Amino acid sequence: MGGRTLHFHLAGINNQNFIMSDEETGTWWQQVSGCAILGSLTGRCLEMIPWDEVTFETWKREHPRSLVLRPAEDAREHYAAADWEKEIAEYPTVTPVDPRDGLQPRDLVVGVTSGTVAKAYRWTTLVAQNPILDTVGDTPLLVLLDLDGRSLRCFDRRVANETLELFLRRGICPPAIVDSRTGSEWDFSGLATAGPLAGRRLARLPCLKDYWFDWKTYNPGTRVYTAGTLPVD
Repeated sequence: MGGRTLHFHLAGINNQNFIMSDEETGTWWQQVSGCAILGSLTGRCLEMIPWDEVTFETWKREHPRSLVLRPAEDAREHYAAADWEKEIAEYPTVTPVDPRDGLQPRDLVVGVTSGTVAKAYRWTTLVAQNPILDTVGDTPLLVLLDLDGRSLRCFDRRVANETLELFLRRGICPPAIVDSRTGSEWDFSGLATAGPLAGRRLARLPCLKDYWFDWKTYNPGTRVYTAGTLPVD
C-alpha cells in the first residue's frame, strides 16, 4: 500500500466478518472488501488478486506438482475443528431480516459485481442449472461449477468481441462445456481444448461464495438471479 508492505492480524469480528489491523498504522480493514474502514488509511483498498475456492481434486488436476502446506505440529490446538463450518452456521446473525426477502440469511449465494451492479446467484440454483449464463452490468457472465459440484469459477463469455452461448454437453466422459456457434469444448480453467477456438481462453472474473446476509450487507443494492428468466441488466 503506497510502496509499503503491511502486516495484518485479527482485530475483531463484525457480524461474522473478519476485521484486520495493520501493524504499521493501526488502521482497521474489512475482510469482504479489502478496504480500510478506520484509521489513517481509511478509504484505501488493497488490490484484489485472483484466488480459487476449489476442491483439492480440482486443484491437483490442474497443478499436479503443487506443494501443500503442512500443519504446524506445535500449533494444532489453534486449528479449526473439522465441524467448524457447521458450528459457525449455528451462530445468530444480527443484520435485519426483510420479511419480503426470498432468501434466508444463511442461504449460500455466489456474488458477482460489475461496475456499480451487484448480483447474487443461489447456490442451489447453480447446482441445478450449472452452468448459468447471465449478464451483470455490461459483462456477459458464465458461472460454472466443476464436475465435483463444489469448485466454483466465473468467466467473461466474450472472445474476440463475440459473446459465447455455452452449455454443458452430457453423454461424453467427462462432460464438457461447449459453445453453440463453433462447437468448441472448454474446460474448467476457461481454456478451449478442442474445436475452432482451441487455445483461446475466457477471462476470469472475481466471484464470491458467501452467505446471503453477508453479501447483502456489503452490496445493499444487489439483485438476485431467477432461474428461467432473461437477464434484465
